[in-house]
Amino acid sequence: MTMIEPKYLWYIPNQTEPGHRGDEVRADHNSLDTLTEHARAVEANGWEGALLGTGWTRPDTFTVGTALAARTDSFQPLIAARPGYWHPANFAAAAATLDHLSRGRVLINIVSGADSASAYGDTVTDRGDRYARTLEFIHLVRRLWSEESVTYDGRFYTLNDAALGARPFTVGERSRPTLYFGGASAEAEKVAAAEADVQLFWGETYAAVAERIARLQALSEEVGRVHAPLEFGLRVTVVVRETSEEAWSVARNRVAGMHHESQAKVWRENHRQSVGQDRLVALADEGDVLDDVLYTAPGRLGGQGAGTTWLVGSFQEVADALNRYRSLGVSHFILSDAPYLAEVERVGQNLLPLLQREDSAAVEPAGAVLG
Repeated sequence: MTMIEPKYLWYIPNQTEPGHRGDEVRADHNSLDTLTEHARAVEANGWEGALLGTGWTRPDTFTVGTALAARTDSFQPLIAARPGYWHPANFAAAAATLDHLSRGRVLINIVSGADSASAYGDTVTDRGDRYARTLEFIHLVRRLWSEESVTYDGRFYTLNDAALGARPFTVGERSRPTLYFGGASAEAEKVAAAEADVQLFWGETYAAVAERIARLQALSEEVGRVHAPLEFGLRVTVVVRETSEEAWSVARNRVAGMHHESQAKVWRENHRQSVGQDRLVALADEGDVLDDVLYTAPGRLGGQGAGTTWLVGSFQEVADALNRYRSLGVSHFILSDAPYLAEVERVGQNLLPLLQREDSAAVEPAGAVLG
């Protein structure tokens, strides 16, 4: 298997309320200065960028990503966006403009999971319909970024001679933002196989990740994928310390705290379980610890998403685990732990140097021109 140059990203908690998953509680947690402090810490500690999550009640992710790109030099915002919030032509234009102004620092994570659809007037709520719309959405965004004009008449969208005023930034082989996508349902995997650049997984076992990669590669052929081969990413919480004993003590103490309602509420998020979430929770039935470092207990106590399973161990043990995922074909890693500002430095300074990186001839994106 040809090894793809890995990419290491962090997570910035642009949440509605402070204290996300045990983060520091600050009254100014969503101020521009605080979010910029996070982004600059990402830059300073060896990360290429960070995921900015999306949800109707959160501060708008695209706006946050734009502001942080303007206040940093190399930080790459991975901007999560839902097709239900945007028309593909509007989104393609906005993303191309930001990519042009930031000189190629934009990354996009397309999200199709159920949200507060009625709050913003979205009527496409059936799972099959949501993913069918997402397929059209990504297809059109790709075309709008690469073609002079686009005419299209589909089930969800119609465009007539649509053209963009600003094009994505081109450097070397890079001609547009990378499109990340998540989802474990059959409908989601067909979208990834056909149109995504990177399929994201949550923290599953090595065997489960290997099985999903093999299935998605076969599905890519089945659906007649016309793009470069699908790549794969891992979004997971890492609890790492100098020794295994210290890391497990921290992890188990946190899980003990999740039993108490006063602390548990910061872990429990109010959203419907997805197929991917169900897969993670089911791992706890196989044991509290799988593959030596995969801790499944948080999922039984309200851990959601990337907080459902954790990789726990010494810096070297968790580095070995991430390198094992990499040997299976994972090349994009979105890691995090709370408190985020403290852990972005700890993990960046101690874990990242242990991860295998391949020599790359790729040209780095130029510095910011925003601001």
